[in-house]
Amino acid sequence: MAILKPFKGLRPPQSIAKEVASRPYDVLNSAEARIEAKDNLHSLLHIIKPEIDLPVGTDEHDAAVYAKARENFKLFQENNWLIQDDKECLYIYAQTMNGKTQYGIVGCAAVQDYMNNIIKKHELTRKDKEKDRMKHVRITNANMEPVFFTYPAVADLDEIVASYIKENKPVYDFTAEDGFGHHFWVINDAKLIDQIVTLFKTKVPYTYVADGHHRTAAAALVGNEKKNNNPHHTGDEEYNYFLAVHFPANQLTIIDYNRVVKDLNNHSTAEFVARLSKVFDIEEKGSEIYKPDRLHNFSMYLDGKWYSLTAHPGTYNDNDPIDVLDVTILSKLILDPVLNIKDLRTDKRIDFIGGIRGLGELKKRVDSHEMKVAFALYPVSMKQLIDIADSNNIMPPKTTWFEPKLRSGLVVHKLD
Repeated sequence: MAILKPFKGLRPPQSIAKEVASRPYDVLNSAEARIEAKDNLHSLLHIIKPEIDLPVGTDEHDAAVYAKARENFKLFQENNWLIQDDKECLYIYAQTMNGKTQYGIVGCAAVQDYMNNIIKKHELTRKDKEKDRMKHVRITNANMEPVFFTYPAVADLDEIVASYIKENKPVYDFTAEDGFGHHFWVINDAKLIDQIVTLFKTKVPYTYVADGHHRTAAAALVGNEKKNNNPHHTGDEEYNYFLAVHFPANQLTIIDYNRVVKDLNNHSTAEFVARLSKVFDIEEKGSEIYKPDRLHNFSMYLDGKWYSLTAHPGTYNDNDPIDVLDVTILSKLILDPVLNIKDLRTDKRIDFIGGIRGLGELKKRVDSHEMKVAFALYPVSMKQLIDIADSNNIMPPKTTWFEPKLRSGLVVHKLD
């Protein structure tokens, strides 16, 4: 069963919470981070993207960058921009997008749960990204950013959360520049905390990494490293746990994650469409944007026209957790055999666009002649994600996109 642990969170004063809260480190590059944190000394980007405080062009993996992260983290604490709660708490973090609000329980997950596969994954991680985040965790001795977990909904937990937010005002409540709302409550009642922890221990057999596989791996690996390097390890140390926000699966929505390709692999448009017609029912939709409306239906934009592609029965296996995925079907029927794109992780001819940008972004990339063809996919379901994780399978790269993203900096977990 899953472990949830309260902790003494390090949090910003209410007056600057919106300024401290930032987008995650991995959704913006260094140049974008410089712009976003400009004239905002309080932004957590100064800690999680500290190259923005060094000369332009500084390699983000340079030793000076990690040293700057530690220096800035110390500065934030000295200036009381991050203040530690005086007792162990749990927290509620809610996000509102397009009128819909999802409510997550913030607490520490256990390193041992990651190692024992109680925390289930659906994506592979890259060693270079793991190494980067591990260095960051080591040098700050903290989990600066939460990871995004989900779990099968538990009615008793839902009731506790609903009751608490009804009876208590949030300590932070703001709308970010992207229009998404962020709301945060502190639970410091020991009896209620124990009730929530016990419900996790008895009714949540597994949790699932929804977003943040590299941060999760880095946090768990550093915790395990500290355990192995401590001859007096007891199991009670704070490094045995890391920061996570746990959302019920039935409150989350996965949005589409789409693809654009630079060329047709020496096929003419007519040849390309003819090849696809052997495995898809193809319907030309004209110049109006067409969005896939069901599983195994795809949208294609090519030479100023939108097409509906519906995979022929027999070209996929709905009883297999990987073969049922539309990302798998697209690779098996188009990307690999027709476009000769074998490895989505390394091939420079393909790029990926989160559905939050809209299908207009696909059109823009093709119309600019940067790309030749675009494909939009029907979103993966939470059931598909959980089925894959439960069967110890791994999704193809760039399959899921969760919105809204967690804001970093509303609470930090120190490892000592």
